[in-house]
Amino acid sequence: MIKIAVAKGDGIGPEIMRAVLHIFNEAKVPLEYEMVEMGKWVFDKGFNNGMTPAAKETIEDLGILFKGPMETPKGKGVKSVNVTARKTWNTYANKRVFQTLHGVDTVFSKAGIPIDITIVRENIEDTYGGIEHMLTHDVALSRRFITRPGSLQVIKYAFEMARKKAAKRITCGHKANIMKITDGLFLDIFYEVAKDYPDLKADDVIVDDLCMKLVTRPDIFDVVVLTNLQGDIVSDLCAGLIGGLGFAPSANIGDHICIFEAVHGTAPDIAGQNKANPTALLLSGISMLRHLGLMKVAAMIENALLFTLESGIHTGDFGNKEIPALGTKEFAEAIIHNFHQQPKQGAKPNLEDQPPTQTKFKLERNPMLESIEKENEVIVGVDLFIESNEQPDAIAMKCLKNAGMKFTLVNISNRGTQVWPTGSVYTNLVNQYNVRFESIDHEPLNQQDIIGLYISLSANFKICSSELLNRWGDKNAYSMAQGQ
Repeated sequence: MIKIAVAKGDGIGPEIMRAVLHIFNEAKVPLEYEMVEMGKWVFDKGFNNGMTPAAKETIEDLGILFKGPMETPKGKGVKSVNVTARKTWNTYANKRVFQTLHGVDTVFSKAGIPIDITIVRENIEDTYGGIEHMLTHDVALSRRFITRPGSLQVIKYAFEMARKKAAKRITCGHKANIMKITDGLFLDIFYEVAKDYPDLKADDVIVDDLCMKLVTRPDIFDVVVLTNLQGDIVSDLCAGLIGGLGFAPSANIGDHICIFEAVHGTAPDIAGQNKANPTALLLSGISMLRHLGLMKVAAMIENALLFTLESGIHTGDFGNKEIPALGTKEFAEAIIHNFHQQPKQGAKPNLEDQPPTQTKFKLERNPMLESIEKENEVIVGVDLFIESNEQPDAIAMKCLKNAGMKFTLVNISNRGTQVWPTGSVYTNLVNQYNVRFESIDHEPLNQQDIIGLYISLSANFKICSSELLNRWGDKNAYSMAQGQ
């Protein structure tokens, strides 16, 4: 028996979890369940991360969490328990499979266009760090982190997974045409990894073009890997292609802990009424069984589900309205009744069980992810973000007076658009500027030089934030302003 942690969730969570575990028990799945306390009701008890210390300890001990949908209280300044769990345990890859389900009518199923798309979303970084500040009363800042080691983890996982599923194509979705450093880094790593997988066709597409193509020709895509925020949006878009989030499983994969969950809402309006659709949670559980090497029972349960859907059996949120809808419990019983049945379309192969994936680890220290620095880092300047409602020329005069002997004022920008030394009077301004100083003749600087400039400029301006301008070799590691 394999022991896993189970969190029932909020709203409809407990009843769909009961339905799925009932299906597992009837299928004699060799799992033992340790119930843990997580969710809105745990927030309400005063635990600001949405889980009890005992729950955290249990999950870290067992390595597998199977969870229902969870709600984060609104307006209380607390972080999402779902995001906290994924980030705390470094489940760096969110895998979501979107397949045509016969019996779930969509525009594409009616047109005879099959969908089989796997989205792999980076799960830790990007704007989901939630690191935000008000720089002035008018200007908010969110920091976006894209790291080389973090990108490498998720992209390697995507390629390995694509190879195992015999995918023909893997695509990187990105916005590197605008975010040339952050998305550019993610895209560069994608092609670095692609060199080790010559059997896979690797290409890339700008994310807005990707969205357009997904809603017109979804059948041309196979595996798509994206950064966190873009992956979140595209994942829900793909869910819409197959009938909604009620049919979209989710697996969060890490090196030590994995989370399998339903990502739809908690639907409190129908909670406790035996109306909820357990399909997404069941599909997530089936993904968990395969992760644990339980291939035979996973295929048997999934084929029973597919046969059930194909037969027109449905809950109230989908299906032929001329056929009476079943409740949550009755839908689960119908799947159990159809054990060992084979759907006419999309049947899953009955593969041999595999050795169980290791789920229990004992770590003594936090893993440090760091790549080798191939060239020496040199500081060549600084961006100082200042608060001011003055015009660019007036700001420039004050900056030039305080630049000192080692710096030259290169440009001033406002919301990323250059307004000095050249610009346009038609550019609207806000009360926060970026003044960029570089070293004279690109001579190397040290942090004491930067601090000296900071102190000098602080006599004239409130400095809201600052960023070093670094260079590795002959490559500048910072972006240019629009119009620079």
